Amino acid sequence: MVSKHMALKWKIAAMVFAIAALNYADRTAIASVFPLLRTELGITDAVIAGIGSLFLWSYAIGSPFAGYIADRFSRTRIVIISLVTWSAVTALTALVHSSSALLATRVLLGVAECAYLPAAIALLAEHHGPETRATAMGFHIAGMNLGLIGGSALAGYLGQQLGWRMDFVVLGGFGFVLAIMALFVLRDAPRELAEVSTETSGLAGVFRLLRVPAYVAVIVSAMLIAVGTWMLLNWLPLYFYDRFHLSLAMSGLSSSSLLQAAAILGAVVGGYISDRFTANFPTRRVLFLALGYFCAAPFLLTFLGNSSLGVLNVSIFSYSFLKGVGSVSECPIICEVAGPRLRSTGLGILNMMNCLAGGIGIAWAGFLKRDYGLGFAFGTIPINVVAAGLVVLAAYFIMRREEHRLPANETVAAFAAGRPSSKPY
Repeated sequence: MVSKHMALKWKIAAMVFAIAALNYADRTAIASVFPLLRTELGITDAVIAGIGSLFLWSYAIGSPFAGYIADRFSRTRIVIISLVTWSAVTALTALVHSSSALLATRVLLGVAECAYLPAAIALLAEHHGPETRATAMGFHIAGMNLGLIGGSALAGYLGQQLGWRMDFVVLGGFGFVLAIMALFVLRDAPRELAEVSTETSGLAGVFRLLRVPAYVAVIVSAMLIAVGTWMLLNWLPLYFYDRFHLSLAMSGLSSSSLLQAAAILGAVVGGYISDRFTANFPTRRVLFLALGYFCAAPFLLTFLGNSSLGVLNVSIFSYSFLKGVGSVSECPIICEVAGPRLRSTGLGILNMMNCLAGGIGIAWAGFLKRDYGLGFAFGTIPINVVAAGLVVLAAYFIMRREEHRLPANETVAAFAAGRPSSKPY
């Protein structure tokens, strides 16, 4: 029984790796064909900002509701329904002929995709205990980032060869194929293997979560990081295209591969380290998260000078790797402090706040581009990263102080979750 579950949990991890890759490819591939959209549809910089911001804001609005639903119904079904729905919207994007229609499809895509992450991450947490949880989630994050690379490169290549519409036809079709495969692989955890909890759920549970220092720190720090992340994802291909005169394919591939290859490596390395040294101890995971942010912060300052493409490449890679090493602990922290009945809800709130912040970041970069240029906008990101690290570090010291007040038979995990327990999750 144990060996069968061991095999199943890694098959599920592999499946959600592939779905996560498509999820992020579908949402970000459009950034690689902005120059084509400017030519064919006459979109302006304001519309480019709207493409990213409206997607993120619609995604944000739907995320808490999606998380609430995923805590009450089959997470497997929700993952598959979300996959089919967003693939249909992606294919539909190929039919638009105006900027307003394009913006409408981005709103629909946000609504369709928001159900995926809270359900998928909680599904992983059901099958993976603290000893493998961060590793599995690190591979899931790696899938997301691989999708960003593949989606950007494919969109740039197909856009040059066959036109931008073919990008969305191919991505949408692949989603339907992947959904059929998921029907045979994904499974909710058996009742005897799923964790049992008597914790408060619903709105009362949300209020309890908002009193947990680790949870609040992850939310606030993730928002600060999301501002910079989405500034880079949405605007970096155009920055490379305009400043260094790269082709569409090369600007999309160069920008995405630097960010995402480093993030993939960082997630895998960070997940392994987190499970080996911080499993069952949210306090240690919180400190690990803060250290990752502090180490990553200085590297994007190179955008403030007249740096060469090579220098920027090294800086972007280093920043993304170190940030990835730390941030892989975000979801395990939430899963451990929220408990089984609030995991998807807690993750849905995280998604909502990330996307609201990311949409602001995209719009803010568009504003700075007009007066100061994208290089200056990217150079301000370290301010947010340092602030995120300080927020997380403050939560770490609060948790350490409270840890010393616990009776000898209590655990940090019990304190962090806001409930008495003699053993960690």
